[in-house]
Amino acid sequence: MKRNKKKTITYVIIGAAVVLLLLLMLGGKNSMPKVEYVMAKVETTDISTTVTATGTIEPVTSVDVGTQVSGIVSKLYVDYNSVVKAGQVIAELDKSNLTSELNSARANLASAKASLASLESELNYQKENYQRQKTLHDKGLISDDAFDQAYKSYVQSTQSVSQQRQMVVQSGENVKKATTNLGYATITSPIDGVVLSKEVEEGQTVAASFNTPTLFKIARDLTDMRVIADVDEADIGTVQVSQRVEFTVDAYPEDVFEGQVTQVRQQATTENNVVTYQVVISAPNDDLKLKPGLTANVTIYTSEKKGVLAIPSKALRFAPNEALLADDETIENKDVPVKVWMKDGKVFKALPIVTGLTNGTVTEVVSGLKEGQEIISEFVMNGEDEAQGDGNPFMPKFRNRNSDKKQGSGAAGSGASNGAGGASGNGKPASAK
Repeated sequence: MKRNKKKTITYVIIGAAVVLLLLLMLGGKNSMPKVEYVMAKVETTDISTTVTATGTIEPVTSVDVGTQVSGIVSKLYVDYNSVVKAGQVIAELDKSNLTSELNSARANLASAKASLASLESELNYQKENYQRQKTLHDKGLISDDAFDQAYKSYVQSTQSVSQQRQMVVQSGENVKKATTNLGYATITSPIDGVVLSKEVEEGQTVAASFNTPTLFKIARDLTDMRVIADVDEADIGTVQVSQRVEFTVDAYPEDVFEGQVTQVRQQATTENNVVTYQVVISAPNDDLKLKPGLTANVTIYTSEKKGVLAIPSKALRFAPNEALLADDETIENKDVPVKVWMKDGKVFKALPIVTGLTNGTVTEVVSGLKEGQEIISEFVMNGEDEAQGDGNPFMPKFRNRNSDKKQGSGAAGSGASNGAGGASGNGKPASAK
């Protein structure tokens, strides 16, 4: 009885092992990766390519107001953010020394004029004396020596008058210079605008011996600003005047400001072996939100097309993987140069197309497809996207299908949303930066 019981237990164990082996074999077959193809529709959308850069906001016109004379600042009539008009007095320097210099120059001019009058009187006398001596000399009544002395005196008097006239002119110029310097002591605004900065205080001494000290910086119109953006040398070739620009500033992160390229400067700047070019962008500022010195994050739209047929760019990289085809699946038109693929039953067909603008995410279809037509954008295995453009198409990547189910969408659905349909969902596809 004991031997029969042991045999029975052995048979049960062997049977269970056989059943378990069969289950493992069946389960292995079912776990083989299954290929699914993600379809995308040809849809109408907007496509744009962009260049990104950073820049600084500044007024279109700003003037540094300085002084050409040295002295002590005696009066300040404006402060930061003061609105000024052209010709308005904004500061004054102490005028004591400048007034003294003007008075001295005027006195020198008066003295030079008096000396000139005296010399002119002496010239008249010498001229008349010379004429008398000439008459007597012609009649032989005086010696040649007396005549020569009269002539010499006349010539010397003429030269003295000429020299003194030059002194009068020089003294007059000194008076003009002193008057001008005195005028420089009164600082006026050269333009209508707003005071951005004030560099001096009352009582401070400014010296204009070697350079012109800056007293104020005045911006003409803060409603008309501009952005000076630094564009990398790799992108500058696509940037042109009149292109549309959008930019943001950290002060108003939710606001998007608009402008356009007004100038592409030819001068290059090299910093840390990085070559950039300055691009000037208009920045209307009617609400005065933009302030000088803010950093702008700039997006330049180098090309734009609206309402064009488009497909996901990854559809151009898709090709049927013969290693993963089922036994009854076939491929047609392999040799078409630019193509996308559709599946008709068990047959993969290549459709020749002509492409246009692309931003890396979606590509314009110029001809070869119609709106609403379905093409293959990619294939997935067990829910994992096969990145054919980034790796070996014969080396699929696997992922647990349950991870997609937990997110509420299947692999095919998520793949389609990344195609042309996804790009046109908001009317404006993501652009290549």
